[in-house]
Amino acid sequence: MMLTSNSGTKESPSEFLNLEGIEYFLFEEDFMERNIRCIPMIVRFKMDKAGIKLKLSEWNRFNAEERVELALMPCFYDEEIIQYRFFLAGLVKKYTGKEATTIETDQYPLWSDLYSIPMMLTEKLNEFNWSLSIEKWSRLTDLQRFALLKLCRPKHENKNFPKAMKEFGLAN
Repeated sequence: MMLTSNSGTKESPSEFLNLEGIEYFLFEEDFMERNIRCIPMIVRFKMDKAGIKLKLSEWNRFNAEERVELALMPCFYDEEIIQYRFFLAGLVKKYTGKEATTIETDQYPLWSDLYSIPMMLTEKLNEFNWSLSIEKWSRLTDLQRFALLKLCRPKHENKNFPKAMKEFGLAN
């Protein structure tokens, strides 16, 4: 199967499309930057939990098996998060010779609050004349809520935000 990217070029599907054991979104197949497939939300989610920021140039150096392993590795409990951080930092060191960039982890990320919709998401929804009830927000998976927040950040291109809303059944 070939996909047409935003630039009109034909791209093969990512190694994550139809991969068993992960949550992966169809809109992510459009995540291309400088002809490099971007880091999937499942890996970005785990990187945030592990406290590591990964540059696209670093991600691009990893082989397909390593990228898939990063998507599949568990990263829920403290020990898993430590192992994930260690593995990812090891890959960065292996391919760049440098230490991984660390970021502060958020003990109470906005996506985890099932009882209020973050203001930046409400503002983005307003741009499209959309609304989102707390009931629908709370029924989304953690990764869906995470993705919506990543896609509505200021200084973010946001072109996949409407696609994500539609894929999640939140917009017409």
